[in-house]
Amino acid sequence: MSSPESSAAAARLREVISLPDTDIDLGEAALLIAKNAGQNLDVGHYLSCIDQLAAQLGARLPRPASGTDLILALTTFLFDDLGFGPNVEDYYDLRNSFLNEVLERRLGIPISLSVVYMEVGRRIGLPLHGVNFPGHFLVKCKLAEGTVILDPYARGISLGVQELQQRLREARGGEVSRAILAGMLVSAGKKQILARMLRNLKAIYLRRHEHAQALAASDWVIALAPADAVEVRERGLLYLQLECFRPALDDLQRYLKLVPDAADADEIRARVLELRHAAARLN
Repeated sequence: MSSPESSAAAARLREVISLPDTDIDLGEAALLIAKNAGQNLDVGHYLSCIDQLAAQLGARLPRPASGTDLILALTTFLFDDLGFGPNVEDYYDLRNSFLNEVLERRLGIPISLSVVYMEVGRRIGLPLHGVNFPGHFLVKCKLAEGTVILDPYARGISLGVQELQQRLREARGGEVSRAILAGMLVSAGKKQILARMLRNLKAIYLRRHEHAQALAASDWVIALAPADAVEVRERGLLYLQLECFRPALDDLQRYLKLVPDAADADEIRARVLELRHAAARLN
């Protein structure tokens, strides 16, 4: 049975993700994801920690400061002065995905370090946006001089066109034109960012064979992106693995409605028939 505190955290997260994208506080939502995953944390405390980081940085900014000045100051502050960086020794440590732990340990993975970077940067006036780039998550900032693409997982380095093309080649294969690259650099909405955080969490839970926790993460992804057919299918297969046959049947049928011509449609239809027979025997 869930505690009143965890129930309140789940209710608050549902409330937050129901808001229009522009009204979502990304830091609060990320902390609520951690709290719903079992982290014992005070959301307000960690939001204050982010405020304090921004205030500390703001007090040392040059006046006036250009966008380039702000990016350089933010990057130096987080990665050189405070020592935020990638957890290369244990990438799949769950703590790398929980914003409170990232703030405490100053270790993370691309998306969690990016959220720290964006949230502190937003508080000092930088128009930062996440980028759901293949391979790993990036951040971009539109300045008067042009758009800058930054990699917080690599200590905030700026990436040029050729390096981005090479990364995309490594992630997808084949040639990568500038037009294809531009399509991969569109800004991610806050709900997309939260869904990617949750997919990362789900993947880690699956590596640890913690299927019930993976299922809970999948539920939140679908709450954020109800039309995500792949996620609906994966949740259905998770239900099946957990021998929850009726919800598995519901999800797999829903998947076929969403993408009736999917490459694996025949395989999923066969699973659906088996589940219908199983459900009939249970009645």
